[in-house]
Amino acid sequence: MILYFSATGNSKYIAERIANATGDKALSIDEYIDSEKISGIVCPTYSWGIPSVVREFFEKNKFCKADYCFFVATYGTTPGNCGYYAKKYSGIDFDGYFSVKMPDTWTVWFDLSDKEKVAEKNRKADREIDEIITKILAKTKTKRMKRQAPFFTAFAYKISYDDMRKTSNLYVEESCIGCGLCADKCPTKAIEIKNGKPVWIKDKCAICLGCLHRCPKFAIQYGKNTKKHGQYRHEEFVGKELC
Repeated sequence: MILYFSATGNSKYIAERIANATGDKALSIDEYIDSEKISGIVCPTYSWGIPSVVREFFEKNKFCKADYCFFVATYGTTPGNCGYYAKKYSGIDFDGYFSVKMPDTWTVWFDLSDKEKVAEKNRKADREIDEIITKILAKTKTKRMKRQAPFFTAFAYKISYDDMRKTSNLYVEESCIGCGLCADKCPTKAIEIKNGKPVWIKDKCAICLGCLHRCPKFAIQYGKNTKKHGQYRHEEFVGKELC
């Protein structure tokens, strides 16, 4: 079983591609309910570490590792110290650690409004995924990811991520139609619909920006730049449900 967490489709796409190539099955972490052997984990990089929802999932479950078990992180600039945190919180000593550069969905900083540039990044990512699949089939053992950050930078994860996670940075525009998709799909249940509009009921969330990227009216924003930087979903899942 390959488990993944994916707000915009990048990690799900990788997990499903690997599963198809290896005869395995890919499953979202929120669907994991038993103790089946884990052959792989795929998740995005958030602030040089792993998403809070993945960390909490690891802490709440005990896993039985397959004979060969891998971890894959998606990233925009660097996977940081994702591998270290994945091992620390899951208790799994992974045999292979890999990373794939993909469009960075943290549109607070990164501009994804040029669709051709985004598509080219995903084409390059496909070639990286092909290489990783070859290594997984060969059960290649590696303890270091491509473009991994030096370990001493690990301290930045908690400080910067905690600040990013403040839901006070999120707001809704008048174009909202109150469809409730943001609340239904929020992995931390941080959103409720009140008086026909989303309201953040928790001080912090995973800050996956799934609510922003999935909103049919692009009515949810974070700070000043997300509006001009655009929305993103992996092309494989445009018009489809991710979970």
